[in-house]
Amino acid sequence: MKYLDEFRDPQLAARLLSEIRSLVSKRWVLMDVCGGQTHSLLRHGIEDALSDSIELIHGPGCPVCVTPCRAIDFACELACKEGITLTTFGDMLRVPGGSGTLMDARSRGGDVRMVYAPIDAVQLAQEHPERQVVFFAVGFETTAPATALAVLQAARLGLQNFSLLVSHVRVLPAMESLMQSTDTRIDGFLAAGHVCTVVGYEAYPEFARKYRVPVVIAGFEPIDLLLAIRECAGLLESQDCRVVNCYGRGARERGNEKAVSVMEQVYETADSEWRGFGTVASGGLRLRDSLAQFDALIRFGSQVATLPVGEPSQCRSADVLAGRIKPPECPHFGTNCRPEAPLGPPMVSSEGACAAYLRYQPRIAVDQPSSTLDDSRWMTEHR
Repeated sequence: MKYLDEFRDPQLAARLLSEIRSLVSKRWVLMDVCGGQTHSLLRHGIEDALSDSIELIHGPGCPVCVTPCRAIDFACELACKEGITLTTFGDMLRVPGGSGTLMDARSRGGDVRMVYAPIDAVQLAQEHPERQVVFFAVGFETTAPATALAVLQAARLGLQNFSLLVSHVRVLPAMESLMQSTDTRIDGFLAAGHVCTVVGYEAYPEFARKYRVPVVIAGFEPIDLLLAIRECAGLLESQDCRVVNCYGRGARERGNEKAVSVMEQVYETADSEWRGFGTVASGGLRLRDSLAQFDALIRFGSQVATLPVGEPSQCRSADVLAGRIKPPECPHFGTNCRPEAPLGPPMVSSEGACAAYLRYQPRIAVDQPSSTLDDSRWMTEHR
């Protein structure tokens, strides 16, 4: 694990922390838009260690969290229909919609199954031609190529019993939505390295110029994040609103061109409903007309009548997802809202900010001798 150790070096972390503190002339507000980065910042104590120099707020970095109630309710009703098997990733099973979760649908007799990849759902459709198999496709651009390959495989096999309930969303339009808000406090962004690895960051310079905010492409390990924070702070101090890639080992300006090509073959961009955000212009993906026979909304829409519902009134996930508050500021955090009984998705998902705060706060700062960078439990979990 020498490679990983290089990005979790406590001595280098302490030096970077010191450099960041000495660099800034004011307390800048930086937003990370990736749930994996949120968890890493909290797990390793980086947010606490920099609290006097940098305020880190956490945006809509969890695609499970922004999946609208309407889509979840549709999936739940679909799962309870005779002859239909609803498949999805494990994170989605306990996310509450307006009328319950997919686990609730299963308890009512619905056929809900967890899969590890979209292609597993295709295989299930092959093995059970007597059933309609629907894959509830949730995720940022990182998971969209795998879903695209699955539907292309289903088309090649001529499957008539496979379809997608598409809820893929796009990160950059959400960042634009945040910057257009009248109450935004964001000075700079730590952009999602995994998203940029897939689709690239060619569009980011225009965004940075338009909204006059620096954007730094960041990775997920502690050193990745500290390097990105130092870079973003330096850009802010020099009033330099441009894009810098601090995740060069993964992200390229044009991304993974093969993955992008597959996505373009299968999807087109569309306005999309984001939980907590409303409709985000060009914020999602939908199947192209040439693949409409695989669209579960078209295939089953007339059979499912779901009423539009809102977020539970006591849940403040919309404010959490927009970075207006941090999870502990919600009066229900850790009391009425816990992972085993969540009011909203940020407390359920493995990338949710509320779940991260409940698990990791408070933590010891990374420049202390007993740093969580050396946490043996963390190393064991991720090896």
